[in-house]
Amino acid sequence: MVDLNAACMAFRTLLEEQYLRAKVMEREKTDYSVKDVINIGLIDGDGIGPVIMEQAVRVLQHLLREEIEGGRIRLRRIDGLTIENRLARNTSVPDEVMQRIRSCDVLLKGPTTTPKGGTMESANVTLRRELDLYANVRPVSIPEKNIDWIFFRENTEGEYVLGSRGIDLPGLSVDFKVTTDAGSERIAREAFDYARRNGKKRVAIVTKANIMKKTDGRFSDICHAVARDYPEIQADEWYIDIMAANLVNESIRDQFDVFLLPNLYGDILTDEAAQIQGGVGTAGSANIGSRYAMFEAIHGSAPRMVEEGLAEYANPQSILKAETMLLRHIGRIDAAARLEKALADCTAEVTGDRNGMSARQYTDELIALL
Repeated sequence: MVDLNAACMAFRTLLEEQYLRAKVMEREKTDYSVKDVINIGLIDGDGIGPVIMEQAVRVLQHLLREEIEGGRIRLRRIDGLTIENRLARNTSVPDEVMQRIRSCDVLLKGPTTTPKGGTMESANVTLRRELDLYANVRPVSIPEKNIDWIFFRENTEGEYVLGSRGIDLPGLSVDFKVTTDAGSERIAREAFDYARRNGKKRVAIVTKANIMKKTDGRFSDICHAVARDYPEIQADEWYIDIMAANLVNESIRDQFDVFLLPNLYGDILTDEAAQIQGGVGTAGSANIGSRYAMFEAIHGSAPRMVEEGLAEYANPQSILKAETMLLRHIGRIDAAARLEKALADCTAEVTGDRNGMSARQYTDELIALL
């Protein structure tokens, strides 16, 4: 006999939690210009994470040497967010690790492995929810193809917020997708504010509102309502399937500037965009909230590279591009510009195998340019 009452009670609990979450979303942002000390947490992660993070820390220490030595900026190592520790503790982010994370202002984080199956959710999903990192921002730039894209992906809702809390019944499984007015409005304002500040004329709102009429429909409606406060910016509506095709359509793709998407579509589309740029190893990512921010590579922990003994040949460009976003976020604009220029000028090539240079060798050449 199927116990539908228990399933309905579980769903009721989820609804109550999500109503409460929507009511307590933070609005006021941290002003780093008035902070005496900025604490940057450093998390190695899993797989190739420690390799690329070692190089990112070298660059950070080089760029911010005077402020680090003067105590204005503190680099804090945060251990314990490894897949081994998380599995042993049966939790995505152990409590003591989260406590150390909360003592920081921003995080620079290597990729973390998410176990297949079971109920343990992604460490990233946990961090985005617990730190309320609602805006996932991912730039993609290919100047020679006239591509200058930036993606604003809603980061705390959609399919991900309850992704590990679906309901299993005999012969039936149900997962949940969540969209709130407050969550949709704040990511929309992030996108349109960015467009206004940077002279961008178009924002592409990407959904599947013709099928997901309640959740995507609400997201779309709210984004268009926000757009009315920005009359100088054109808001275009696109469905996710055709937009995925548009990114590889050379006759149209250079017409896009800013993309605004719910969580799942943003995850998929930004990986596609990164591949067009040169691979997921070349793209950085920012996760921004009102109080905290986290910056990371967009790729995974690459366990296959580790198994094949190729971890030292991992490409550090993704975490280094995330580092430029971190520097801009905390107001170190000159340091960010120096790193961006060095990344653009560096002709060294990391191929991910023994035929190319290692992550350390690449970073040696990069630091020489700095």
